[in-house]
Amino acid sequence: MEPAPPRLRCAVFGASGGIGAALATALAERHEVHAGSRSGLGLPSAAIHPFAFDLTDEASIAAACAAIGGTLDLVIVATGRLTRTDGTGPEKSYRALDGAAMAELFAVNTIGPALIAKHTLPLLRRDGRAVFAALSARVGSISDNRLGGWHAYRMSKAALNMLVKTLALELARTHPQAMAVTLHPGTVDTALSAPFQRGVAPDKLFTPAVSAKALLRVLDRLTPAQSGGLFAWDGAAIPF
Repeated sequence: MEPAPPRLRCAVFGASGGIGAALATALAERHEVHAGSRSGLGLPSAAIHPFAFDLTDEASIAAACAAIGGTLDLVIVATGRLTRTDGTGPEKSYRALDGAAMAELFAVNTIGPALIAKHTLPLLRRDGRAVFAALSARVGSISDNRLGGWHAYRMSKAALNMLVKTLALELARTHPQAMAVTLHPGTVDTALSAPFQRGVAPDKLFTPAVSAKALLRVLDRLTPAQSGGLFAWDGAAIPF
């Protein structure tokens, strides 16, 4: 009989969203999970320890990481926003570009994950395998952009991809078995994608649980040589 896999310490930021909640729930089947959201409310599992944080408030992120403490084997940033808080967007033309709208999406999609990395990377295991992963999107790939539009979202996710690539290079100097990657979860049936699901084939519209388990399989198979990359739910590498 093969030995049981080790029980890991994991942190999921954005655990109140559809994918984030599904990731925390799936991880809790085998591991200890610290699940963060703005409300700090818990999920239905004794293995999940809730905490509160505000993505736009670095002090709250620092306090949450200090409370988690110890060593982490896996950090997942499952936050993200496609439209503004007032529901407008994404842009269909450059004529709709707006500085405040761009700043709002960068704050959530790029700056928030960067600050989470600042305070979680020091907690990553140094003596073994460790992973920092952030949810990105295929539309954040510059080389894969064939339709245009969605300017602020595309820019903020492309910036996130660059951030994590840079983190990977720095992390390799101190954590030789660690990885930093971005992930494309596919089109998931959540509030974020609901207005844009028309035309998506039924077999390409995933439930949060299906997407979460696919993403975790991808993370389980990654090697340090792949650190810094953007990977789809099926494991395929997406070029920047």
